[in-house]
Amino acid sequence: MNSTAAPVSAEGRPYGDAEADATYSKVFWRIIPFLILCYLFNFLDRINVAFAKLQFSRDLHFSEAVYGLGSGIFYIGYSLFEVPSNIMLDKIGIRKTLVRIMVLWGLFSAVTAFMRTPQHYYIIRTLLGAAEAGFFPGILFYVTQWVPASRRARITALFFMSVPFSGIIGGPLSGWVMHSLSGFHGLQGWQWLFLMEGLPACVLGVIAFFYLSDGPRDAPWLTAGERAIILYDLEKEATVERGHSHRAIGSALRTPGFYVLAFLSFAVFTGIGGVTFWLPTIIRNSGVKGILSVGLLSALPYMAGAAMQIIVARHSDRMLERRWHFAVPAMVASLGWFLMPLAAHSPVFSVLMLTLAALGILGAAPTFWSMPGAFMTGPARAAGIALISSIGAAASFASPSIVGWLSTRTGSLAAGQYYLGTVVLLSALLVLIGFREHARVKTA
Repeated sequence: MNSTAAPVSAEGRPYGDAEADATYSKVFWRIIPFLILCYLFNFLDRINVAFAKLQFSRDLHFSEAVYGLGSGIFYIGYSLFEVPSNIMLDKIGIRKTLVRIMVLWGLFSAVTAFMRTPQHYYIIRTLLGAAEAGFFPGILFYVTQWVPASRRARITALFFMSVPFSGIIGGPLSGWVMHSLSGFHGLQGWQWLFLMEGLPACVLGVIAFFYLSDGPRDAPWLTAGERAIILYDLEKEATVERGHSHRAIGSALRTPGFYVLAFLSFAVFTGIGGVTFWLPTIIRNSGVKGILSVGLLSALPYMAGAAMQIIVARHSDRMLERRWHFAVPAMVASLGWFLMPLAAHSPVFSVLMLTLAALGILGAAPTFWSMPGAFMTGPARAAGIALISSIGAAASFASPSIVGWLSTRTGSLAAGQYYLGTVVLLSALLVLIGFREHARVKTA
Protein backbone atom coordinates (compact mmCIF):
# COMPACT_ATOMS: atom_id res chain seq x y z
CA MET A 1 0.00 0.00 0.00
CA ASN A 2 1.33 3.44 -0.90
CA SER A 3 0.44 5.74 1.99
CA THR A 4 0.57 8.89 -0.18
CA ALA A 5 -2.16 7.51 -2.41
CA ALA A 6 -4.45 6.33 0.40
CA PRO A 7 -7.80 8.04 0.89
CA VAL A 8 -7.71 11.07 3.18
CA SER A 9 -9.93 10.72 6.26
CA ALA A 10 -12.27 13.35 7.59
CA GLU A 11 -9.62 14.25 10.19
CA GLY A 12 -7.01 14.92 7.50
CA ARG A 13 -5.10 11.65 7.87
CA PRO A 14 -3.53 10.24 4.69
CA TYR A 15 -5.43 6.96 5.17
CA GLY A 16 -8.91 5.79 6.06
CA ASP A 17 -10.34 4.33 9.24
CA ALA A 18 -10.57 0.84 7.72
CA GLU A 19 -6.85 0.87 6.87
CA ALA A 20 -5.95 2.03 10.38
CA ASP A 21 -8.15 -0.62 11.99
CA ALA A 22 -6.62 -3.33 9.83
CA THR A 23 -3.08 -2.16 10.64
CA TYR A 24 -3.58 -2.06 14.41
CA SER A 25 -5.40 -5.37 14.30
CA LYS A 26 -2.35 -6.86 12.61
CA VAL A 27 -0.07 -5.31 15.24
CA PHE A 28 -2.31 -6.64 17.99
CA TRP A 29 -2.37 -10.23 16.76
CA ARG A 30 1.36 -10.22 16.13
CA ILE A 31 2.64 -8.98 19.51
CA ILE A 32 -0.11 -8.86 22.15
CA PRO A 33 -0.98 -12.60 22.47
CA PHE A 34 2.70 -13.40 22.98
CA LEU A 35 3.10 -10.61 25.55
CA ILE A 36 -0.04 -11.85 27.30
CA LEU A 37 1.53 -15.32 27.51
CA CYS A 38 4.75 -13.86 28.95
CA TYR A 39 2.87 -11.79 31.51
CA LEU A 40 0.69 -14.78 32.34
CA PHE A 41 3.76 -16.68 33.51
CA ASN A 42 5.08 -13.53 35.17
CA PHE A 43 1.97 -13.30 37.29
CA LEU A 44 1.80 -17.05 37.87
CA ASP A 45 5.25 -16.69 39.42
CA ARG A 46 3.77 -13.95 41.65
CA ILE A 47 0.60 -15.71 42.81
CA ASN A 48 2.01 -19.23 43.21
CA VAL A 49 3.61 -18.19 46.49
CA ALA A 50 0.10 -17.53 47.89
CA PHE A 51 -0.93 -21.12 47.16
CA ALA A 52 2.42 -22.66 48.08
CA LYS A 53 2.19 -20.83 51.40
CA LEU A 54 -0.75 -23.03 52.42
CA GLN A 55 1.72 -25.94 52.54
CA PHE A 56 5.20 -24.48 53.09
CA SER A 57 4.09 -22.41 56.10
CA ARG A 58 3.28 -25.73 57.78
CA ASP A 59 6.32 -27.63 56.47
CA LEU A 60 8.83 -24.86 57.19
CA HIS A 61 7.06 -23.38 60.24
CA PHE A 62 6.72 -19.88 58.74
CA SER A 63 4.36 -17.46 60.52
CA GLU A 64 1.99 -15.05 58.76
CA ALA A 65 4.49 -12.28 59.56
CA VAL A 66 7.34 -14.19 57.87
CA TYR A 67 5.17 -14.85 54.84
CA GLY A 68 4.02 -11.21 54.66
CA LEU A 69 7.57 -9.85 54.92
CA GLY A 70 8.82 -12.25 52.25
CA SER A 71 5.92 -11.34 49.98
CA GLY A 72 6.62 -7.64 50.40
CA ILE A 73 10.41 -7.80 50.22
CA PHE A 74 10.02 -8.82 46.58
CA TYR A 75 9.31 -5.15 45.85
CA ILE A 76 12.67 -3.97 47.24
CA GLY A 77 14.69 -5.57 44.46
CA TYR A 78 11.92 -4.77 42.00
CA SER A 79 11.93 -1.03 42.71
CA LEU A 80 15.73 -0.66 42.81
CA PHE A 81 16.26 -1.99 39.28
CA GLU A 82 13.09 -0.89 37.50
CA VAL A 83 14.22 2.54 36.25
CA PRO A 84 17.68 1.36 35.08
CA SER A 85 16.02 -1.53 33.26
CA ASN A 86 13.63 0.72 31.35
CA ILE A 87 16.36 3.20 30.46
CA MET A 88 18.43 0.31 29.15
CA LEU A 89 15.42 -1.03 27.23
CA ASP A 90 15.16 2.29 25.40
CA LYS A 91 18.77 1.78 24.29
CA ILE A 92 18.96 -1.94 23.52
CA GLY A 93 15.33 -2.84 22.66
CA ILE A 94 12.75 -5.27 23.96
CA ARG A 95 14.30 -8.46 22.61
CA LYS A 96 17.53 -8.36 24.62
CA THR A 97 15.69 -6.99 27.63
CA LEU A 98 13.19 -9.85 27.81
CA VAL A 99 15.88 -12.52 27.47
CA ARG A 100 17.66 -11.13 30.54
CA ILE A 101 14.54 -10.58 32.62
CA MET A 102 12.62 -13.76 31.87
CA VAL A 103 15.48 -16.25 32.12
CA LEU A 104 16.57 -14.83 35.49
CA TRP A 105 13.10 -14.62 36.99
CA GLY A 106 12.28 -18.17 35.84
CA LEU A 107 15.43 -19.51 37.51
CA PHE A 108 14.89 -17.65 40.79
CA SER A 109 11.24 -18.71 40.92
CA ALA A 110 12.25 -22.34 40.44
CA VAL A 111 14.97 -22.09 43.12
CA THR A 112 12.27 -21.11 45.65
CA ALA A 113 11.37 -24.80 45.71
CA PHE A 114 14.53 -25.50 47.73
CA MET A 115 14.29 -22.81 50.44
CA ARG A 116 14.50 -24.03 54.02
CA THR A 117 14.65 -20.99 56.31
CA PRO A 118 13.05 -17.52 56.45
CA GLN A 119 16.43 -16.09 55.41
CA HIS A 120 16.41 -18.24 52.25
CA TYR A 121 12.86 -17.02 51.55
CA TYR A 122 13.81 -13.35 51.96
CA ILE A 123 16.93 -13.59 49.78
CA ILE A 124 15.22 -15.49 46.95
CA ARG A 125 12.23 -13.11 46.97
CA THR A 126 14.56 -10.10 46.80
CA LEU A 127 16.47 -11.62 43.87
CA LEU A 128 13.21 -12.54 42.14
CA GLY A 129 12.04 -8.92 42.43
CA ALA A 130 15.35 -7.65 41.03
CA ALA A 131 15.12 -10.11 38.13
CA GLU A 132 11.53 -9.12 37.27
CA ALA A 133 12.27 -5.39 37.52
CA GLY A 134 11.53 -3.62 34.28
CA PHE A 135 9.29 -6.29 32.76
CA PHE A 136 5.91 -4.67 33.35
CA PRO A 137 6.90 -0.99 32.80
CA GLY A 138 9.04 -2.14 29.89
CA ILE A 139 6.02 -3.72 28.21
CA LEU A 140 3.97 -0.57 28.89
CA PHE A 141 6.68 1.55 27.27
CA TYR A 142 6.94 -0.92 24.39
CA VAL A 143 3.21 -0.58 23.71
CA THR A 144 3.56 3.23 23.46
CA GLN A 145 6.02 2.63 20.59
CA TRP A 146 3.34 0.80 18.61
CA VAL A 147 -0.08 2.17 19.58
CA PRO A 148 -1.37 5.77 19.95
CA ALA A 149 -3.01 6.85 23.21
CA SER A 150 -6.56 6.72 21.83
CA ARG A 151 -6.22 2.94 21.42
CA ARG A 152 -3.90 2.28 24.32
CA ALA A 153 -6.31 1.56 27.20
CA ARG A 154 -7.91 -1.28 25.21
CA ILE A 155 -4.50 -2.74 24.36
CA THR A 156 -3.29 -2.31 27.94
CA ALA A 157 -6.46 -3.97 29.23
CA LEU A 158 -6.01 -6.94 26.92
CA PHE A 159 -2.39 -7.25 28.01
CA PHE A 160 -3.50 -6.87 31.63
CA MET A 161 -5.93 -9.76 31.07
CA SER A 162 -2.92 -11.89 31.96
CA VAL A 163 -3.55 -11.01 35.61
CA PRO A 164 -7.06 -12.49 35.88
CA PHE A 165 -6.16 -15.28 33.46
CA SER A 166 -3.26 -16.25 35.71
CA GLY A 167 -5.74 -16.44 38.58
CA ILE A 168 -8.31 -18.35 36.54
CA ILE A 169 -5.67 -20.84 35.39
CA GLY A 170 -3.25 -20.60 38.28
CA GLY A 171 -5.68 -21.28 41.10
CA PRO A 172 -6.99 -24.64 39.86
CA LEU A 173 -3.57 -25.56 38.44
CA SER A 174 -1.79 -24.77 41.70
CA GLY A 175 -4.36 -26.71 43.65
CA TRP A 176 -4.02 -29.71 41.34
CA VAL A 177 -0.19 -29.68 41.38
CA MET A 178 0.01 -29.40 45.15
CA HIS A 179 -2.66 -32.06 45.66
CA SER A 180 -1.51 -34.56 43.04
CA LEU A 181 2.30 -34.29 43.04
CA SER A 182 2.96 -34.11 46.76
CA GLY A 183 5.65 -36.70 47.52
CA PHE A 184 6.48 -37.37 43.85
CA HIS A 185 10.25 -38.03 43.59
CA GLY A 186 10.62 -36.94 47.18
CA LEU A 187 9.40 -33.37 46.64
CA GLN A 188 6.43 -31.71 48.28
CA GLY A 189 3.56 -30.33 46.21
CA TRP A 190 4.60 -26.71 46.84
CA GLN A 191 8.09 -27.50 45.54
CA TRP A 192 6.71 -28.92 42.29
CA LEU A 193 4.57 -25.80 41.97
CA PHE A 194 7.59 -23.47 41.96
CA LEU A 195 9.47 -25.68 39.50
CA MET A 196 6.62 -26.20 37.03
CA GLU A 197 5.57 -22.53 36.91
CA GLY A 198 9.08 -21.03 36.97
CA LEU A 199 11.08 -22.83 34.30
CA PRO A 200 8.74 -22.08 31.33
CA ALA A 201 9.60 -18.38 31.71
CA CYS A 202 13.19 -19.18 30.71
CA VAL A 203 12.00 -20.76 27.48
CA LEU A 204 9.67 -17.84 26.68
CA GLY A 205 12.51 -15.36 27.19
CA VAL A 206 14.58 -17.08 24.50
CA ILE A 207 11.59 -17.22 22.13
CA ALA A 208 10.97 -13.48 22.67
CA PHE A 209 14.42 -12.65 21.33
CA PHE A 210 13.64 -14.28 17.97
CA TYR A 211 9.93 -13.49 17.72
CA LEU A 212 9.51 -9.83 18.69
CA SER A 213 10.57 -6.69 16.83
CA ASP A 214 12.00 -3.73 18.74
CA GLY A 215 9.69 -1.25 17.01
CA PRO A 216 7.65 -0.52 13.85
CA ARG A 217 10.74 0.53 11.90
CA ASP A 218 12.36 -2.87 12.58
CA ALA A 219 9.32 -5.05 11.86
CA PRO A 220 9.73 -7.03 8.62
CA TRP A 221 6.13 -8.30 8.92
CA LEU A 222 4.70 -4.77 8.34
CA THR A 223 4.21 -3.40 4.83
CA ALA A 224 5.57 0.05 4.05
CA GLY A 225 2.05 1.49 4.16
CA GLU A 226 1.24 -0.12 7.53
CA ARG A 227 4.49 1.18 8.95
CA ALA A 228 3.65 4.66 7.64
CA ILE A 229 0.22 4.60 9.36
CA ILE A 230 1.72 3.75 12.75
CA LEU A 231 4.54 6.29 12.48
CA TYR A 232 2.12 9.00 11.28
CA ASP A 233 -0.22 8.43 14.24
CA LEU A 234 2.60 8.38 16.77
CA GLU A 235 4.20 11.52 15.36
CA LYS A 236 0.84 13.33 15.25
CA GLU A 237 0.23 12.40 18.87
CA ALA A 238 3.74 13.45 19.89
CA THR A 239 3.28 16.83 18.21
CA VAL A 240 0.12 17.52 20.22
CA GLU A 241 1.64 16.15 23.44
CA ARG A 242 4.59 18.50 23.22
CA GLY A 243 2.23 21.28 24.23
CA HIS A 244 1.24 19.74 27.58
CA SER A 245 3.22 16.56 28.29
CA HIS A 246 6.60 16.51 30.01
CA ARG A 247 9.57 15.67 27.79
CA ALA A 248 12.13 15.75 30.64
CA ILE A 249 11.81 13.67 33.79
CA GLY A 250 12.96 16.65 35.86
CA SER A 251 10.03 18.70 34.58
CA ALA A 252 7.57 15.93 35.46
CA LEU A 253 9.02 15.62 38.96
CA ARG A 254 8.21 19.27 39.65
CA THR A 255 4.46 18.76 39.17
CA PRO A 256 1.90 17.40 41.67
CA GLY A 257 0.42 15.17 38.96
CA PHE A 258 3.53 12.97 38.98
CA TYR A 259 3.13 12.23 42.68
CA VAL A 260 -0.57 11.57 42.28
CA LEU A 261 0.33 8.97 39.65
CA ALA A 262 2.98 7.52 42.00
CA PHE A 263 0.41 7.10 44.79
CA LEU A 264 -2.04 5.53 42.35
CA SER A 265 0.72 3.11 41.37
CA PHE A 266 1.17 2.25 45.06
CA ALA A 267 -2.58 1.69 45.43
CA VAL A 268 -2.76 -0.53 42.33
CA PHE A 269 0.20 -2.64 43.49
CA THR A 270 -1.29 -2.82 46.98
CA GLY A 271 -4.79 -3.72 45.77
CA ILE A 272 -3.64 -6.40 43.35
CA GLY A 273 -1.15 -7.71 45.90
CA GLY A 274 -3.90 -7.91 48.50
CA VAL A 275 -5.89 -10.19 46.21
CA THR A 276 -3.01 -12.31 44.96
CA PHE A 277 -1.17 -12.77 48.28
CA TRP A 278 -4.18 -13.37 50.56
CA LEU A 279 -7.02 -14.73 48.42
CA PRO A 280 -6.26 -18.45 49.05
CA THR A 281 -5.82 -17.82 52.79
CA ILE A 282 -9.13 -15.91 53.04
CA ILE A 283 -10.99 -18.68 51.20
CA ARG A 284 -9.43 -21.39 53.37
CA ASN A 285 -10.13 -19.45 56.57
CA SER A 286 -13.79 -19.07 55.56
CA GLY A 287 -14.20 -22.81 56.02
CA VAL A 288 -13.32 -24.31 52.63
CA LYS A 289 -11.55 -27.65 53.04
CA GLY A 290 -8.95 -29.06 50.67
CA ILE A 291 -6.29 -27.31 48.59
CA LEU A 292 -7.99 -28.31 45.32
CA SER A 293 -11.31 -26.72 46.38
CA VAL A 294 -9.48 -23.52 47.40
CA GLY A 295 -7.79 -23.43 43.99
CA LEU A 296 -11.03 -23.86 42.09
CA LEU A 297 -12.93 -21.20 44.07
CA SER A 298 -10.03 -18.75 43.71
CA ALA A 299 -10.67 -18.59 39.96
CA LEU A 300 -14.07 -16.89 40.39
CA PRO A 301 -12.86 -13.40 41.45
CA TYR A 302 -10.37 -13.38 38.59
CA MET A 303 -13.06 -14.30 36.06
CA ALA A 304 -15.12 -11.28 37.14
CA GLY A 305 -12.01 -9.11 37.00
CA ALA A 306 -11.25 -10.21 33.44
CA ALA A 307 -14.69 -9.11 32.23
CA MET A 308 -14.52 -5.81 34.11
CA GLN A 309 -11.14 -4.92 32.60
CA ILE A 310 -12.48 -5.08 29.05
CA ILE A 311 -15.69 -3.21 29.87
CA VAL A 312 -13.95 -0.34 31.65
CA ALA A 313 -11.08 -0.01 29.17
CA ARG A 314 -13.31 0.03 26.08
CA HIS A 315 -15.60 2.63 27.62
CA SER A 316 -12.61 4.70 28.75
CA ASP A 317 -11.16 4.76 25.23
CA ARG A 318 -14.55 5.57 23.71
CA MET A 319 -15.08 8.49 26.09
CA LEU A 320 -11.38 9.52 26.07
CA GLU A 321 -11.60 9.82 29.88
CA ARG A 322 -9.43 8.17 32.55
CA ARG A 323 -10.01 9.70 36.02
CA TRP A 324 -13.57 8.49 36.67
CA HIS A 325 -12.83 5.21 34.90
CA PHE A 326 -10.15 4.63 37.55
CA ALA A 327 -12.00 6.07 40.54
CA VAL A 328 -15.30 4.18 40.29
CA PRO A 329 -13.78 0.67 40.04
CA ALA A 330 -11.35 1.58 42.85
CA MET A 331 -14.29 2.52 45.07
CA VAL A 332 -15.89 -0.85 44.31
CA ALA A 333 -12.65 -2.59 45.31
CA SER A 334 -12.47 -0.66 48.59
CA LEU A 335 -16.07 -1.64 49.37
CA GLY A 336 -15.14 -5.31 48.94
CA TRP A 337 -12.24 -4.99 51.39
CA PHE A 338 -14.29 -3.06 53.97
CA LEU A 339 -17.11 -5.62 53.93
CA MET A 340 -14.86 -8.69 53.85
CA PRO A 341 -14.41 -9.07 57.64
CA LEU A 342 -18.19 -9.38 57.98
CA ALA A 343 -18.05 -12.46 55.71
CA ALA A 344 -15.03 -14.10 57.35
CA HIS A 345 -16.82 -17.37 58.18
CA SER A 346 -19.00 -17.69 55.09
CA PRO A 347 -17.40 -19.23 51.99
CA VAL A 348 -20.10 -17.79 49.71
CA PHE A 349 -19.88 -14.23 50.99
CA SER A 350 -16.08 -14.34 51.34
CA VAL A 351 -15.78 -15.24 47.65
CA LEU A 352 -18.34 -12.53 46.81
CA MET A 353 -16.38 -9.84 48.66
CA LEU A 354 -13.13 -11.05 47.11
CA THR A 355 -14.86 -10.78 43.74
CA LEU A 356 -15.75 -7.13 44.43
CA ALA A 357 -12.17 -6.41 45.46
CA ALA A 358 -10.74 -8.19 42.42
CA LEU A 359 -13.05 -6.83 39.74
CA GLY A 360 -12.65 -3.32 41.15
CA ILE A 361 -8.86 -3.15 41.26
CA LEU A 362 -8.42 -5.14 38.04
CA GLY A 363 -10.94 -2.87 36.31
CA ALA A 364 -9.07 0.24 37.48
CA ALA A 365 -5.52 -0.96 36.73
CA PRO A 366 -5.38 -0.82 32.89
CA THR A 367 -6.99 2.62 32.87
CA PHE A 368 -4.38 3.83 35.35
CA TRP A 369 -1.46 2.41 33.37
CA SER A 370 -2.57 4.30 30.26
CA MET A 371 -2.25 7.61 32.17
CA PRO A 372 1.55 7.94 32.67
CA GLY A 373 2.17 7.56 28.92
CA ALA A 374 -0.04 10.60 28.23
CA PHE A 375 1.44 12.59 31.12
CA MET A 376 5.00 12.24 29.77
CA THR A 377 6.44 12.04 26.29
CA GLY A 378 9.78 11.82 24.53
CA PRO A 379 12.82 11.02 26.72
CA ALA A 380 10.78 11.25 29.93
CA ARG A 381 8.37 8.47 29.03
CA ALA A 382 10.56 5.38 29.51
CA ALA A 383 12.15 6.62 32.74
CA GLY A 384 8.92 8.18 34.00
CA ILE A 385 6.76 5.07 33.59
CA ALA A 386 9.43 2.99 35.31
CA LEU A 387 9.88 5.55 38.12
CA ILE A 388 6.14 5.72 38.82
CA SER A 389 6.01 1.93 38.82
CA SER A 390 9.08 1.59 41.05
CA ILE A 391 7.80 4.17 43.57
CA GLY A 392 4.53 2.28 43.76
CA ALA A 393 6.38 -1.03 44.08
CA ALA A 394 8.71 0.29 46.78
CA ALA A 395 5.83 1.66 48.80
CA SER A 396 3.96 -1.60 48.29
CA PHE A 397 6.78 -3.41 50.09
CA ALA A 398 5.09 -2.31 53.29
CA SER A 399 1.60 -3.60 52.48
CA PRO A 400 2.04 -7.40 52.68
CA SER A 401 4.27 -6.89 55.73
CA ILE A 402 1.62 -4.72 57.41
CA VAL A 403 -1.17 -7.20 56.65
CA GLY A 404 0.97 -10.14 57.84
CA TRP A 405 2.03 -8.33 61.02
CA LEU A 406 -1.53 -7.26 61.85
CA SER A 407 -2.71 -10.80 61.19
CA THR A 408 -0.11 -12.31 63.52
CA ARG A 409 -0.79 -9.72 66.24
CA THR A 410 -4.60 -9.91 66.14
CA GLY A 411 -5.16 -13.48 64.99
CA SER A 412 -7.40 -12.16 62.19
CA LEU A 413 -7.04 -10.70 58.71
CA ALA A 414 -9.71 -8.04 59.41
CA ALA A 415 -7.36 -5.17 60.31
CA GLY A 416 -5.28 -5.85 57.21
CA GLN A 417 -8.39 -5.86 55.06
CA TYR A 418 -9.42 -2.45 56.43
CA TYR A 419 -5.92 -1.19 55.60
CA LEU A 420 -6.20 -2.45 51.99
CA GLY A 421 -9.64 -0.87 51.58
CA THR A 422 -8.37 2.47 52.91
CA VAL A 423 -5.41 2.63 50.53
CA VAL A 424 -7.55 1.88 47.47
CA LEU A 425 -10.27 4.35 48.54
CA LEU A 426 -7.71 7.14 49.02
CA SER A 427 -6.42 6.55 45.48
CA ALA A 428 -9.96 6.98 44.09
CA LEU A 429 -10.41 10.28 45.92
CA LEU A 430 -6.92 11.53 45.05
CA VAL A 431 -7.25 10.98 41.30
CA LEU A 432 -10.49 13.00 41.29
CA ILE A 433 -9.11 15.83 43.44
CA GLY A 434 -5.44 16.01 42.49
CA PHE A 435 -5.03 15.00 38.85
CA ARG A 436 -5.86 17.16 35.85
CA GLU A 437 -6.53 15.20 32.68
CA HIS A 438 -5.46 16.49 29.27
CA ALA A 439 -7.51 15.88 26.15
CA ARG A 440 -6.26 13.08 23.93
CA VAL A 441 -5.99 13.01 20.18
CA LYS A 442 -8.49 10.78 18.40
CA THR A 443 -6.25 9.14 15.84
CA ALA A 444 -8.75 6.66 14.45
